[in-house]
Amino acid sequence: QWATIRIEKGAEKPQPQISKTPAANGIIERIETSMEEEIARLNEVNYEFSDIFYFCRKGFEAIVDDAVTQRFSSEELLSWNLLTRTNVNFRYISLRLTIVWVIGVVVRYCFLLPLRITLAAIGISSMIVGTTLVGQLPNSSVKNYLSELVHLTCSRILVRALSGTIHYHNKENRPKKGGICVANHTSPIDAIILTNDGCYAMVGQVHGGLMGVIQRATVKACPHVWFERSEIKDRHLVMKRLREHVADKSKLPILIFPEGTCINNTSVMMFKKGSFEIGGTIYPVAIKYDPQFGDAFWNSSKYNIVSYLLRIMTSWAIVCNVWYLPPMVREEDEDAVHFANRVRSAIARQGGLTELPWDGGLKRAKVKDTFREEQQKNYSRMLVRNGSIG
Repeated sequence: QWATIRIEKGAEKPQPQISKTPAANGIIERIETSMEEEIARLNEVNYEFSDIFYFCRKGFEAIVDDAVTQRFSSEELLSWNLLTRTNVNFRYISLRLTIVWVIGVVVRYCFLLPLRITLAAIGISSMIVGTTLVGQLPNSSVKNYLSELVHLTCSRILVRALSGTIHYHNKENRPKKGGICVANHTSPIDAIILTNDGCYAMVGQVHGGLMGVIQRATVKACPHVWFERSEIKDRHLVMKRLREHVADKSKLPILIFPEGTCINNTSVMMFKKGSFEIGGTIYPVAIKYDPQFGDAFWNSSKYNIVSYLLRIMTSWAIVCNVWYLPPMVREEDEDAVHFANRVRSAIARQGGLTELPWDGGLKRAKVKDTFREEQQKNYSRMLVRNGSIG
């Protein structure tokens, strides 16, 4: 009886027209209604048992089409790019396309790959040797000049090794010395993409293997800041070093990826507030790769750095656009979190990316209990406000 009454009530009200076009990036069609709007609609009368269906629907949507987990896997393509990976919606096998794919495999693996490996070996070895030698010099303007020359030259060789085609926009907004450059993060090559057009003092987590060798060599010639993410004391030391670096207007701009992990270039996730508590001018940069020519996303949970580099060096090319956005400063009445969100929104708008409030740490960790409790408190407040309790 209560179900019949609810249906009759709903029939009396005009129902919103729902688009029949399936979502471009999902496997189900979501009803984009906020919790506040839905609770206000449901609670025009007192709470009824059928109101839980809203939460059931949202739960099913989250399980079937998880908006967060999608960002840690390769972006789906609208059409096949003749590489190994294809779209889950396309399963038709064509003899002509198969022949073209085989020819492409021969070209990519027998011709492009050896050339790219040679260029990469030259670039990496030159970077390690060059920065090591420059690091032996005493601090002076000559050392700084040679360090920038080595970084620029080796980065450009490495971009050639990836068959990189990069389009830089609004170069008048390029980060200046004494500033902080923040960008969305898709791959370790993001740093190479940016240093191809200018030098930076980079900040990042300590890695092992080949990446660790490069980090230890480059830090000798340039004041890069590498840290262990798990050590709390190290974090305070990093913040101190960053503030000292920003205070010196003669030093290179700092390059930071505030997401803290690689996202698949369809979205921008939560920016860590630490980067925005340092002070100084923020220079936002938006990086958008074209997946039709090669997948630049690094799923570090699935591939190590060597296998990842092999994957992108056997793709057709790395094509991307880089936008330098106007510099931004923190307002007097603005805290670090709101400032970080404002910068993130600017990057997302320019790069055509989706904003997600979630921490990129969910790539390897579960949702914190405090976050769930906060959502429960919000729901309770809405129920009380709408007169359903009491």
